[in-house]
Amino acid sequence: MRYLVAVSGGIDSVVLLDMLVKNQEHQLVVAHFDHGIRDDSAADARFVEALAARYGVPYVGHREELGKEASEEFARSRRYLFLGEEALMRQAKIVTAHHLDDVLETIAINLTRGTGWRGLAVLGGGHIIRPLLDRTKQEIREYALEYRLEWVEDSTNATDAYLRNRLRFRLHEKLGPEKRGKVIELWQRQLALRREIEKEAGLFISPGVQSRYFFTMIPGIVAIELLRELAVTALGQSLPRPQLERTLLAIKTARPGTLFPFGHKQLVIDKKVFSLSVNTS
Repeated sequence: MRYLVAVSGGIDSVVLLDMLVKNQEHQLVVAHFDHGIRDDSAADARFVEALAARYGVPYVGHREELGKEASEEFARSRRYLFLGEEALMRQAKIVTAHHLDDVLETIAINLTRGTGWRGLAVLGGGHIIRPLLDRTKQEIREYALEYRLEWVEDSTNATDAYLRNRLRFRLHEKLGPEKRGKVIELWQRQLALRREIEKEAGLFISPGVQSRYFFTMIPGIVAIELLRELAVTALGQSLPRPQLERTLLAIKTARPGTLFPFGHKQLVIDKKVFSLSVNTS
């Protein structure tokens, strides 16, 4: 199996890379996305490239000038677009360094935004491998110190400019071990439900032609799940729910011959069916 390992240069991804290299079971490629938001982001890219060379692992990097005003969500979407395209090209699985603390923070963020059920079933998508989900941040730090690893610190982590940072500080203060355990238990149940739904959705979706009549007649909530599965299968990534809802509306109402954006591809909507076009990026 070939793994495309997302490495930012921070402690989490450095530990992940070290573990995978020592495991020696997979072909690895280190991938780094430089968002260009921070003045020192180029230095992070150089650090990751040198780290990959030290481990003898191929490196691929990509830089964009998103600007200092770019949101976390936009930067994340651009990063995953890069990772998805590289993974498809290399026929590799994306591997990230998300851990248990990331789970709690992401759930907290989703709750502040009025999440649906998927907001509690985070970081468990089958198209991305996350080997550190059973480890806490403290355990990751202890590993890094034990093996004397080097990493870079993101200067924005110490500020309260981003919602994730503000919630991280509050969770550390308010969420004790018992409450953390209950949230993690709920997350595990929701994650199991999500996997069952995705398994069932996969039975109805193929990368080829889809029936417009079928998507028009089934309940909207089911159609959204099937379109989400189509995105994961064909694009290597999920799409935001609002975009999936707009896509479903187009499938139901668009005139034959309509081209509708679907991630980095397009849907070709004919009279009775729709299908994905070739890559338009």
